[in-house]
Amino acid sequence: MNALFTTLTVLIVIAAILLIIVVLLQNGKGQGMASNFVAGNQTFGVRQTADILEKITWGLVAFIIVLSVVSSFTTGTSGAAIDVTDRLENVTDEAPAFPVAPVDQTAPSTEVPAE
Repeated sequence: MNALFTTLTVLIVIAAILLIIVVLLQNGKGQGMASNFVAGNQTFGVRQTADILEKITWGLVAFIIVLSVVSSFTTGTSGAAIDVTDRLENVTDEAPAFPVAPVDQTAPSTEVPAE
């Protein structure tokens, strides 16, 4: 594992922890107990704080997505050099996954004779 991938992974974990904290700081938008105090909260500027927290949330989500995509390109292909199609050429030695049941030749025929 290279240093760039490790650094990006650490940044993603830190951003995820910050995202959890920011989401927990936000007020619910449902009809819970917080809805009883909406008028009082807006007079003290809590509405602007909620807008800032929402922007921070979306920013952290975008940051995590971008870093995840970038880190997927930094992993390299040194461990994934196995080609599955190479194995298909030498399959003749293996037994089939679903073997055919043997046919009993001594059993009487179930065909109806023609009249």
